[in-house]
Amino acid sequence: MDLGLEGGFEVLEASVNQEVNPEFFEERTRDGWVRLKGTGFETVFANDIFEAAQVAWQHHFSHRSNRVSEYSGMSIVDLVKKAKVENVFPENIDIVTGGFPCQDFSIAGKRKGFDSHKCHKGNLIDINNVATQENRGMLYTWMKEVVRLVKPKVFIAENVKGLITLENVKEVIARDFEGVGGGYFVFAKLLKAMEFGVPQTRERIIFIGLRKDSLRLEANSLLESGCLPIHLDPFPIPTHCNKEAIPKDLKPIVTTGQALAGLKEPGDSVDDLSQYHYSKAKWMGNHCQGQKEIDLDGPGPTIRSEHHGNIEFRRLSAQHGGRYSDELTKGFGERRLTLRECARIQTFPDDFQFVIQNSDGGRGYELNPTNGYKVIGNAVPPLLAYHLAYRLKRIWKDLFE
Repeated sequence: MDLGLEGGFEVLEASVNQEVNPEFFEERTRDGWVRLKGTGFETVFANDIFEAAQVAWQHHFSHRSNRVSEYSGMSIVDLVKKAKVENVFPENIDIVTGGFPCQDFSIAGKRKGFDSHKCHKGNLIDINNVATQENRGMLYTWMKEVVRLVKPKVFIAENVKGLITLENVKEVIARDFEGVGGGYFVFAKLLKAMEFGVPQTRERIIFIGLRKDSLRLEANSLLESGCLPIHLDPFPIPTHCNKEAIPKDLKPIVTTGQALAGLKEPGDSVDDLSQYHYSKAKWMGNHCQGQKEIDLDGPGPTIRSEHHGNIEFRRLSAQHGGRYSDELTKGFGERRLTLRECARIQTFPDDFQFVIQNSDGGRGYELNPTNGYKVIGNAVPPLLAYHLAYRLKRIWKDLFE
């Protein structure tokens, strides 16, 4: 989300629709790739309890500029408690973004919703010692507290599609955010990543809040009346289409084959550790999750934050139903997706590293492949976040004084 909000990174040229968004394009960088313009937004504070995420984040953002953004690895619960007694967050923040934990809302998970069996630090709950408000399924309330403390003009919250299929969850979350501070207008929408140039079937619910007392009088009046005119709608419009008859102003969806084009096989990629490493988990049968071969002619699967056995296969053997006989004939064996291939499906640029060796030259890792997979799967596709950011950039002066 942070990378997407800032912009200025490489994506496939096929992922950018210049008919709809001509201002996205900054320059062609190499064959089939372009660099997106910067948005003007700048990340000044970041937080994630997962240590590997901090390693990946700081490694990349330290190379993007000379600035030093503060990063906290504290639990959001502990961070908010600390912020209530001393200064923690920077002042004059325009936007707060967050992806509160999704496991309790995901169709692939236990579906416990607000009644999670885990606490805010990821451990199993001892119901005698942990307050309900601090369980994993309730961590959105702590993002709400960040919004209350920081008072941003805008907040953006992201979660899995499964959240909207649990009874009243979406409405409860939206209503809770509406009452923060002086009040927010809160809008929620399901966005399909492949409709925005992301080569992936990922679908996510996005909540966007606009602080009422910071809005222009006209904008406030319109939104208060229940009207959401096009010029104030904070959600981007689709740029790609997955239908046979494609409207003339849209582009066809980006396929996995397009996303992975130009990558060498892992054994020939020692210069990119994220392409060199891949899960060695064996095929476990069609009845298990993640045992399918990707479709190079269609969008990629939703990249999950999973361990090695649930990562889809780049290529199956003929014995297991593999379809890419031309690759098998050339001697390319059965294997799962590499970290770089997963990152490309998520629209991360190739200079974002997910396997990082120790700086002392030892054989260990600052960020190992297992955790690298989790970091990629937990992320919002940067290109989808970029669409959100640029939409806000376009309507900012219509919204705010």
